Amino acid sequence: MTLNTVAVKKHFWLSIILPHVAYWVVSLVFHLIDTYDLFPQYRLHTPEEITQRNLASRWEVARDVVLEQILQVATAAFLNLTEAKQMTGMEGYDVAVWARRIRIAQRALPGLLGLVGLNAKAISENVALGGYPLLAEGGKQAVVETVPAFATWEMVLAKAIYWVVVPGFQMWAAVAIMDTWQYFWHRAMHMNKWMYTNWHARHHRLYVPYAYGALYNHPVEGFVMDTLGAGIGYKLSFMSNRMGMLFFVGSMMKTVDDHCGYKLPWDPLQHITSNNAAYHDIHHQSWGIKSNFSQPFFTIWDRWLGTKWEGDVKLKYERTRANAAAKGEKKQHKEKKEEVMVNGKQNGKVKAK
Repeated sequence: MTLNTVAVKKHFWLSIILPHVAYWVVSLVFHLIDTYDLFPQYRLHTPEEITQRNLASRWEVARDVVLEQILQVATAAFLNLTEAKQMTGMEGYDVAVWARRIRIAQRALPGLLGLVGLNAKAISENVALGGYPLLAEGGKQAVVETVPAFATWEMVLAKAIYWVVVPGFQMWAAVAIMDTWQYFWHRAMHMNKWMYTNWHARHHRLYVPYAYGALYNHPVEGFVMDTLGAGIGYKLSFMSNRMGMLFFVGSMMKTVDDHCGYKLPWDPLQHITSNNAAYHDIHHQSWGIKSNFSQPFFTIWDRWLGTKWEGDVKLKYERTRANAAAKGEKKQHKEKKEEVMVNGKQNGKVKAK
């Protein structure tokens, strides 16, 4: 068994850098789909809507996203100075600790079985053939250390707890904490006029979201909602750096996907939960802005607190598409008219000469 602090440092920096790499890789994929119009049948909005309705240029969006990512990296690096050192190489020992806990827990099992009239010793001898030593003794062994080596089932269960159950619970806890944090802050920024005007309104300059606009926020909002939300979820769930890497990368990819502007039937991130691109897009519309606050994973807070959009959206989307198309045609007509006028003036000058 070796303690590897170098590997832990590598995991830490990967947990900081990889989410942002994932952000731009996934964004680039959707940007190519958008640019070459590869799946028009799955668009939530038409290309005309992007140009007609959005109030921020793509350059402004990219600039602000990079700024937020720089702040996230700086914050994570600073907080790392306050963390206790994590080490790798102790996995075998940690599994053995869980096996010992399982062994100790068996001491309570005979009593529980006795409450329902079952004979623990007989069950152990007939079913386990000696594989449950404490159970076979009726839980009366005084010293755990005198029991022979761990049974195979004890080690298998200990490994399952260490490698699957504990990480699974940590991931669930981190997601639940992040979702809760973001829901109430997000809703507060809509309910409080000052916070909306000064912070959150910037994100809503994108009435038609697209992938790399997911982190287009005011720096204060980005820090409070995203950086603190993910960081607190990570800290309170007691994740390792490796688990944090999965959590941060997964959260970042989910956030990008929720803003992609497509309802893709084969996109796994859109089928994990009902909180997906179509769900969040409603929140970006003027008629749905006071609903669907939940992000980025579940919709449970919207359902519990009555902020989930329940109305029909088909006619509303059709209306916005038609309005955008009409504005586009009007703009083209105006540009052609101006072009004709300019050409006419130039021809007049040539004739005068």
